[in-house]
Amino acid sequence: MIKKVKKTRLKNSQNYTGILVLENKRLFKGIGIGYQGEATGEVCFNTSLTGYQEIMSDPSYAGQIINFTFPHIGNVGTNKEDFEADKIWTKGVIFNSEITSPSNYRSFQHLDAWLKKNKIVGITGLDTRSLTNFIRDKGAPKGTIAYSKKGKFNVNKLTNSTIKWSGLKNLDLAKKVTTQKNYIWKGLKTWKKEHGYRKNKRNSFHVVAIDYGIKKNILRYFSDFNCKVTVVPCKTSAERILALKPNGVFLSNGPGDPAATGKYAVKIIQNLVQKKMPMFGICLGHQLLALSLGGKTKKMRLGHRGANHPVKNLINDNVEITSQNHGFEVVKENLPKNIQITHKSLFDDSIEGIKLKSKPVFSVQYHPESNPGPQDSVYLFQEFINNMRKNAKKKRS
Repeated sequence: MIKKVKKTRLKNSQNYTGILVLENKRLFKGIGIGYQGEATGEVCFNTSLTGYQEIMSDPSYAGQIINFTFPHIGNVGTNKEDFEADKIWTKGVIFNSEITSPSNYRSFQHLDAWLKKNKIVGITGLDTRSLTNFIRDKGAPKGTIAYSKKGKFNVNKLTNSTIKWSGLKNLDLAKKVTTQKNYIWKGLKTWKKEHGYRKNKRNSFHVVAIDYGIKKNILRYFSDFNCKVTVVPCKTSAERILALKPNGVFLSNGPGDPAATGKYAVKIIQNLVQKKMPMFGICLGHQLLALSLGGKTKKMRLGHRGANHPVKNLINDNVEITSQNHGFEVVKENLPKNIQITHKSLFDDSIEGIKLKSKPVFSVQYHPESNPGPQDSVYLFQEFINNMRKNAKKKRS
Protein backbone atom coordinates (compact mmCIF):
# COMPACT_ATOMS: atom_id res chain seq x y z
CA MET A 1 0.00 0.00 0.00
CA ILE A 2 1.40 3.41 -1.00
CA LYS A 3 1.57 5.83 1.87
CA LYS A 4 0.01 9.18 1.05
CA VAL A 5 2.16 12.24 1.62
CA LYS A 6 0.36 14.82 3.68
CA LYS A 7 0.40 18.21 2.00
CA THR A 8 1.29 21.23 4.06
CA ARG A 9 -1.79 23.47 4.13
CA LEU A 10 -2.47 26.38 6.42
CA LYS A 11 -5.72 26.33 8.35
CA ASN A 12 -5.29 29.83 9.76
CA SER A 13 -2.91 32.75 9.74
CA GLN A 14 -1.36 31.91 13.12
CA ASN A 15 1.09 29.21 12.08
CA TYR A 16 2.73 30.52 8.93
CA THR A 17 6.50 31.10 8.92
CA GLY A 18 6.86 32.13 5.29
CA ILE A 19 5.34 34.97 3.31
CA LEU A 20 5.38 36.35 -0.22
CA VAL A 21 4.45 40.01 -0.73
CA LEU A 22 3.75 41.23 -4.27
CA GLU A 23 4.07 44.78 -5.54
CA ASN A 24 0.29 45.19 -5.59
CA LYS A 25 0.34 44.35 -1.83
CA ARG A 26 -1.20 40.91 -2.32
CA LEU A 27 0.02 38.38 0.27
CA PHE A 28 0.65 34.65 0.00
CA LYS A 29 1.31 32.80 3.27
CA GLY A 30 3.00 29.46 3.81
CA ILE A 31 5.64 27.59 5.76
CA GLY A 32 9.21 28.80 5.43
CA ILE A 33 11.97 26.47 4.26
CA GLY A 34 15.62 26.89 3.40
CA TYR A 35 17.41 30.03 4.47
CA GLN A 36 15.87 32.32 7.09
CA GLY A 37 15.76 35.85 5.75
CA GLU A 38 14.17 37.86 2.97
CA ALA A 39 14.86 38.41 -0.72
CA THR A 40 13.33 40.61 -3.41
CA GLY A 41 13.06 39.71 -7.08
CA GLU A 42 10.78 39.07 -10.03
CA VAL A 43 8.29 36.27 -9.36
CA CYS A 44 8.05 33.83 -12.27
CA PHE A 45 6.80 30.27 -12.71
CA ASN A 46 8.50 27.21 -14.17
CA THR A 47 6.46 24.28 -15.51
CA SER A 48 9.25 21.65 -15.58
CA LEU A 49 8.50 18.27 -14.00
CA THR A 50 12.14 17.40 -13.32
CA GLY A 51 15.53 19.05 -12.89
CA TYR A 52 14.81 21.44 -10.03
CA GLN A 53 18.45 21.47 -8.90
CA GLU A 54 19.63 22.42 -12.39
CA ILE A 55 16.91 25.09 -12.60
CA MET A 56 17.77 26.69 -9.26
CA SER A 57 21.51 26.68 -10.05
CA ASP A 58 21.05 28.27 -13.49
CA PRO A 59 22.61 31.78 -13.37
CA SER A 60 19.84 32.99 -15.71
CA TYR A 61 17.57 33.01 -12.64
CA ALA A 62 19.57 35.78 -10.95
CA GLY A 63 17.17 38.34 -9.56
CA GLN A 64 14.19 35.95 -9.69
CA ILE A 65 11.92 34.03 -7.33
CA ILE A 66 10.83 30.74 -8.90
CA ASN A 67 7.32 29.40 -8.41
CA PHE A 68 7.35 25.70 -9.36
CA THR A 69 4.05 24.55 -10.84
CA PHE A 70 4.90 20.85 -10.35
CA PRO A 71 3.80 20.01 -6.78
CA HIS A 72 6.47 17.48 -5.78
CA ILE A 73 9.76 19.35 -5.61
CA GLY A 74 12.60 17.87 -3.59
CA ASN A 75 11.64 14.21 -3.58
CA VAL A 76 14.89 13.11 -5.28
CA GLY A 77 17.08 15.24 -3.01
CA THR A 78 20.18 17.01 -4.31
CA ASN A 79 23.61 15.80 -5.37
CA LYS A 80 27.12 17.12 -5.93
CA GLU A 81 27.04 16.83 -9.71
CA ASP A 82 23.92 18.52 -11.09
CA PHE A 83 25.01 22.11 -10.61
CA GLU A 84 24.82 24.53 -13.53
CA ALA A 85 27.09 27.05 -11.79
CA ASP A 86 29.48 27.18 -8.85
CA LYS A 87 27.41 29.91 -7.16
CA ILE A 88 23.63 30.00 -6.80
CA TRP A 89 22.05 33.28 -7.91
CA THR A 90 18.34 32.44 -7.55
CA LYS A 91 16.64 34.74 -5.03
CA GLY A 92 13.93 32.42 -3.72
CA VAL A 93 11.75 29.38 -4.39
CA ILE A 94 8.08 28.52 -3.90
CA PHE A 95 6.71 24.95 -3.63
CA ASN A 96 3.19 23.63 -3.33
CA SER A 97 3.86 20.59 -1.15
CA GLU A 98 6.07 19.72 1.76
CA ILE A 99 9.47 18.32 0.80
CA THR A 100 9.41 14.56 1.41
CA SER A 101 12.40 12.41 2.30
CA PRO A 102 14.76 12.02 -0.69
CA SER A 103 14.32 8.84 -2.72
CA ASN A 104 17.07 8.57 -5.34
CA TYR A 105 20.32 6.64 -5.48
CA ARG A 106 22.25 9.80 -6.43
CA SER A 107 20.88 11.90 -3.56
CA PHE A 108 23.51 13.38 -1.27
CA GLN A 109 21.59 16.04 0.64
CA HIS A 110 18.00 16.96 1.51
CA LEU A 111 16.77 19.90 -0.58
CA ASP A 112 15.94 21.95 2.54
CA ALA A 113 19.55 21.62 3.76
CA TRP A 114 20.77 22.49 0.25
CA LEU A 115 18.64 25.65 0.23
CA LYS A 116 20.03 26.67 3.61
CA LYS A 117 23.61 26.10 2.48
CA ASN A 118 23.09 28.21 -0.64
CA LYS A 119 21.12 30.93 1.23
CA ILE A 120 17.93 30.55 -0.80
CA VAL A 121 14.73 31.63 0.93
CA GLY A 122 11.80 29.30 0.30
CA ILE A 123 8.11 28.77 1.06
CA THR A 124 6.03 25.62 0.89
CA GLY A 125 2.34 24.98 1.56
CA LEU A 126 1.38 27.84 -0.74
CA ASP A 127 -1.31 27.68 -3.41
CA THR A 128 1.06 27.69 -6.39
CA ARG A 129 -1.82 27.29 -8.85
CA SER A 130 -3.40 30.52 -7.65
CA LEU A 131 -0.05 32.32 -7.85
CA THR A 132 0.59 30.94 -11.34
CA ASN A 133 -2.85 32.09 -12.51
CA PHE A 134 -2.12 35.53 -11.11
CA ILE A 135 1.17 35.74 -13.02
CA ARG A 136 -0.52 34.44 -16.17
CA ASP A 137 -3.24 37.09 -15.97
CA LYS A 138 -1.27 40.07 -14.65
CA GLY A 139 2.29 39.41 -15.80
CA ALA A 140 5.41 38.58 -13.75
CA PRO A 141 5.34 40.87 -10.69
CA LYS A 142 8.02 42.11 -8.34
CA GLY A 143 7.87 40.39 -4.97
CA THR A 144 9.62 39.85 -1.66
CA ILE A 145 9.84 36.40 -0.08
CA ALA A 146 10.59 36.02 3.63
CA TYR A 147 11.08 33.20 6.12
CA SER A 148 11.13 33.56 9.90
CA LYS A 149 10.72 30.70 12.36
CA LYS A 150 8.96 33.09 14.72
CA GLY A 151 6.42 33.93 12.03
CA LYS A 152 6.76 37.66 12.64
CA PHE A 153 6.85 39.86 9.55
CA ASN A 154 6.79 43.58 8.95
CA VAL A 155 4.49 43.53 5.93
CA ASN A 156 4.82 47.26 5.29
CA LYS A 157 8.60 46.98 5.19
CA LEU A 158 8.44 43.98 2.84
CA THR A 159 5.98 45.82 0.61
CA ASN A 160 8.22 48.89 0.46
CA SER A 161 11.24 46.73 -0.41
CA THR A 162 9.24 45.22 -3.26
CA ILE A 163 8.03 48.53 -4.64
CA LYS A 164 11.44 50.21 -4.40
CA TRP A 165 13.25 47.44 -6.28
CA SER A 166 13.95 48.52 -9.86
CA GLY A 167 12.92 45.22 -11.45
CA LEU A 168 14.78 43.36 -14.22
CA LYS A 169 14.15 45.94 -16.93
CA ASN A 170 17.29 48.02 -17.58
CA LEU A 171 19.23 45.77 -15.19
CA ASP A 172 22.59 44.33 -16.28
CA LEU A 173 23.10 41.15 -14.27
CA ALA A 174 25.60 39.50 -16.62
CA LYS A 175 28.45 41.52 -15.13
CA LYS A 176 27.57 40.08 -11.70
CA VAL A 177 27.36 36.40 -12.63
CA THR A 178 30.21 36.27 -15.18
CA THR A 179 33.58 34.68 -14.44
CA GLN A 180 36.18 37.13 -13.18
CA LYS A 181 39.01 35.65 -15.26
CA ASN A 182 39.63 33.36 -18.21
CA TYR A 183 39.56 29.63 -17.60
CA ILE A 184 39.67 26.47 -19.68
CA TRP A 185 36.75 24.09 -19.16
CA LYS A 186 37.90 20.88 -17.48
CA GLY A 187 36.55 18.87 -20.39
CA LEU A 188 33.86 16.79 -18.70
CA LYS A 189 31.23 15.40 -21.07
CA THR A 190 27.50 15.14 -20.38
CA TRP A 191 26.42 12.73 -17.65
CA LYS A 192 25.65 9.10 -18.56
CA LYS A 193 24.01 6.64 -16.19
CA GLU A 194 26.60 3.95 -16.92
CA HIS A 195 29.67 5.97 -15.93
CA GLY A 196 28.69 9.49 -14.82
CA TYR A 197 30.89 12.28 -16.20
CA ARG A 198 33.81 11.29 -18.42
CA LYS A 199 36.55 13.58 -19.66
CA ASN A 200 36.97 14.54 -23.29
CA LYS A 201 40.49 13.71 -24.49
CA ARG A 202 40.17 15.11 -28.01
CA ASN A 203 40.25 18.76 -29.00
CA SER A 204 39.27 19.05 -32.64
CA PHE A 205 38.14 22.66 -32.29
CA HIS A 206 38.76 25.58 -29.94
CA VAL A 207 35.68 27.53 -28.81
CA VAL A 208 35.82 30.77 -26.85
CA ALA A 209 32.67 31.15 -24.75
CA ILE A 210 31.71 34.63 -23.62
CA ASP A 211 30.25 34.12 -20.16
CA TYR A 212 27.07 36.10 -19.51
CA GLY A 213 25.93 33.41 -17.02
CA ILE A 214 26.91 30.18 -18.75
CA LYS A 215 25.46 26.79 -17.74
CA LYS A 216 27.89 23.93 -17.20
CA ASN A 217 25.89 21.56 -19.34
CA ILE A 218 26.57 23.77 -22.35
CA LEU A 219 30.27 23.29 -21.69
CA ARG A 220 29.72 19.55 -21.33
CA TYR A 221 28.05 19.38 -24.73
CA PHE A 222 31.01 21.12 -26.32
CA SER A 223 33.17 18.40 -24.75
CA ASP A 224 30.85 15.78 -26.27
CA PHE A 225 31.71 17.30 -29.65
CA ASN A 226 35.46 17.23 -28.92
CA CYS A 227 35.89 20.96 -28.34
CA LYS A 228 38.35 22.72 -26.09
CA VAL A 229 36.50 25.63 -24.46
CA THR A 230 38.08 28.80 -23.08
CA VAL A 231 35.56 30.77 -21.01
CA VAL A 232 36.11 34.54 -20.82
CA PRO A 233 34.44 37.38 -18.84
CA CYS A 234 31.54 39.16 -20.50
CA LYS A 235 33.48 42.40 -21.10
CA THR A 236 36.46 40.76 -22.82
CA SER A 237 37.33 42.72 -25.97
CA ALA A 238 37.10 41.22 -29.45
CA GLU A 239 40.86 41.72 -29.84
CA ARG A 240 41.61 39.61 -26.76
CA ILE A 241 39.14 36.94 -27.88
CA LEU A 242 40.71 36.75 -31.35
CA ALA A 243 44.18 36.59 -29.76
CA LEU A 244 43.14 33.23 -28.26
CA LYS A 245 42.83 31.94 -31.86
CA PRO A 246 39.39 30.31 -31.57
CA ASN A 247 37.68 28.35 -34.33
CA GLY A 248 34.39 29.82 -33.15
CA VAL A 249 32.81 32.05 -30.49
CA PHE A 250 29.87 31.09 -28.29
CA LEU A 251 27.54 33.67 -26.73
CA SER A 252 26.13 32.19 -23.53
CA ASN A 253 22.83 32.40 -21.72
CA GLY A 254 22.47 34.74 -18.76
CA PRO A 255 20.15 36.95 -16.67
CA GLY A 256 18.94 40.51 -16.90
CA ASP A 257 17.94 42.95 -19.63
CA PRO A 258 19.82 42.38 -22.91
CA ALA A 259 19.60 46.10 -23.73
CA ALA A 260 21.53 46.89 -20.52
CA THR A 261 24.17 44.21 -21.14
CA GLY A 262 24.30 45.27 -24.77
CA LYS A 263 25.84 48.63 -23.84
CA TYR A 264 29.23 46.90 -23.80
CA ALA A 265 28.45 43.51 -25.41
CA VAL A 266 27.12 44.79 -28.76
CA LYS A 267 30.37 46.40 -29.88
CA ILE A 268 32.35 43.27 -28.98
CA ILE A 269 29.99 41.02 -30.92
CA GLN A 270 29.90 43.38 -33.92
CA ASN A 271 33.70 43.29 -34.15
CA LEU A 272 33.66 39.49 -34.08
CA VAL A 273 30.95 39.33 -36.77
CA GLN A 274 33.03 41.61 -39.01
CA LYS A 275 35.87 39.09 -38.79
CA LYS A 276 33.48 36.43 -40.13
CA MET A 277 34.02 34.36 -37.00
CA PRO A 278 31.58 31.42 -36.67
CA MET A 279 29.23 32.28 -33.80
CA PHE A 280 26.49 30.52 -31.86
CA GLY A 281 24.28 32.16 -29.23
CA ILE A 282 21.81 30.79 -26.68
CA CYS A 283 19.13 32.74 -24.75
CA LEU A 284 20.72 36.06 -23.65
CA GLY A 285 23.44 35.39 -26.23
CA HIS A 286 20.67 35.16 -28.86
CA GLN A 287 19.20 38.50 -27.78
CA LEU A 288 22.62 40.19 -27.74
CA LEU A 289 23.38 38.87 -31.21
CA ALA A 290 20.09 40.32 -32.49
CA LEU A 291 20.95 43.70 -30.95
CA SER A 292 24.40 43.55 -32.54
CA LEU A 293 22.87 42.94 -35.97
CA GLY A 294 20.52 45.90 -35.67
CA GLY A 295 17.51 44.29 -34.02
CA LYS A 296 15.67 45.26 -30.84
CA THR A 297 14.53 43.45 -27.69
CA LYS A 298 11.68 43.96 -25.23
CA LYS A 299 10.47 42.57 -21.92
CA MET A 300 7.85 39.85 -22.17
CA ARG A 301 4.70 39.88 -20.11
CA LEU A 302 5.20 36.34 -18.78
CA GLY A 303 8.36 34.94 -20.28
CA HIS A 304 8.99 31.30 -21.18
CA ARG A 305 10.16 28.96 -18.41
CA GLY A 306 9.75 25.22 -18.64
CA ALA A 307 10.89 22.06 -20.41
CA ASN A 308 7.91 21.48 -22.72
CA HIS A 309 7.82 24.47 -25.07
CA PRO A 310 7.02 23.62 -28.72
CA VAL A 311 9.13 25.46 -31.30
CA LYS A 312 8.68 25.36 -35.08
CA ASN A 313 11.87 24.94 -37.10
CA LEU A 314 11.05 27.06 -40.15
CA ILE A 315 13.94 25.67 -42.20
CA ASN A 316 13.35 21.95 -41.64
CA ASP A 317 9.57 22.36 -41.23
CA ASN A 318 9.37 20.30 -38.05
CA VAL A 319 8.59 20.87 -34.36
CA GLU A 320 11.03 20.66 -31.48
CA ILE A 321 10.07 20.37 -27.81
CA THR A 322 12.44 22.70 -25.99
CA SER A 323 13.65 23.83 -22.59
CA GLN A 324 13.34 27.58 -22.01
CA ASN A 325 14.09 30.26 -19.45
CA HIS A 326 13.80 33.87 -20.56
CA GLY A 327 11.80 37.01 -19.82
CA PHE A 328 12.93 39.11 -22.80
CA GLU A 329 12.53 38.53 -26.53
CA VAL A 330 13.73 39.77 -29.91
CA VAL A 331 11.24 42.15 -31.53
CA LYS A 332 9.86 41.10 -34.94
CA GLU A 333 9.05 44.58 -36.19
CA ASN A 334 11.77 46.27 -38.27
CA LEU A 335 14.09 43.28 -38.04
CA PRO A 336 17.04 43.95 -40.40
CA LYS A 337 16.78 42.25 -43.81
CA ASN A 338 20.10 40.43 -43.37
CA ILE A 339 18.56 38.40 -40.50
CA GLN A 340 16.58 35.25 -41.25
CA ILE A 341 14.10 33.97 -38.64
CA THR A 342 14.77 30.23 -38.29
CA HIS A 343 12.53 29.23 -35.38
CA LYS A 344 9.31 30.49 -33.80
CA SER A 345 7.33 29.67 -30.66
CA LEU A 346 4.10 27.75 -31.16
CA PHE A 347 2.83 29.20 -27.87
CA ASP A 348 2.91 32.88 -28.82
CA ASP A 349 4.61 33.08 -32.25
CA SER A 350 7.65 34.89 -30.78
CA ILE A 351 11.09 34.59 -32.39
CA GLU A 352 13.02 31.54 -31.17
CA GLY A 353 15.95 31.50 -33.59
CA ILE A 354 17.79 33.67 -36.12
CA LYS A 355 20.74 33.44 -38.49
CA LEU A 356 22.79 35.94 -40.44
CA LYS A 357 22.23 35.32 -44.13
CA SER A 358 25.76 36.15 -45.27
CA LYS A 359 27.93 34.73 -42.45
CA PRO A 360 28.19 31.59 -40.24
CA VAL A 361 26.37 33.24 -37.35
CA PHE A 362 23.18 31.96 -35.68
CA SER A 363 21.40 31.78 -32.34
CA VAL A 364 18.34 30.37 -30.55
CA GLN A 365 16.23 31.66 -27.70
CA TYR A 366 15.82 28.25 -26.04
CA HIS A 367 18.28 25.81 -24.41
CA PRO A 368 19.47 22.97 -26.67
CA GLU A 369 21.77 21.66 -23.91
CA SER A 370 18.63 20.09 -22.41
CA ASN A 371 19.39 20.24 -18.71
CA PRO A 372 16.69 19.76 -17.68
CA GLY A 373 14.53 18.96 -20.65
CA PRO A 374 14.24 17.18 -24.01
CA GLN A 375 17.15 16.62 -26.39
CA ASP A 376 15.40 17.56 -29.64
CA SER A 377 17.73 20.49 -30.31
CA VAL A 378 21.21 19.07 -29.64
CA TYR A 379 21.76 19.16 -33.43
CA LEU A 380 22.46 22.89 -33.09
CA PHE A 381 25.83 22.11 -31.53
CA GLN A 382 26.61 20.00 -34.59
CA GLU A 383 25.62 22.91 -36.85
CA PHE A 384 28.09 25.13 -35.02
CA ILE A 385 30.79 22.46 -35.39
CA ASN A 386 30.05 22.24 -39.12
CA ASN A 387 30.38 26.03 -39.45
CA MET A 388 33.76 25.96 -37.71
CA ARG A 389 34.92 23.11 -39.91
CA LYS A 390 33.89 24.92 -43.11
CA ASN A 391 35.53 28.14 -41.93
CA ALA A 392 38.78 26.31 -41.12
CA LYS A 393 38.85 24.82 -44.63
CA LYS A 394 38.40 28.27 -46.18
CA LYS A 395 41.37 29.59 -44.24
CA ARG A 396 43.57 26.69 -45.37
CA SER A 397 42.63 27.07 -49.05
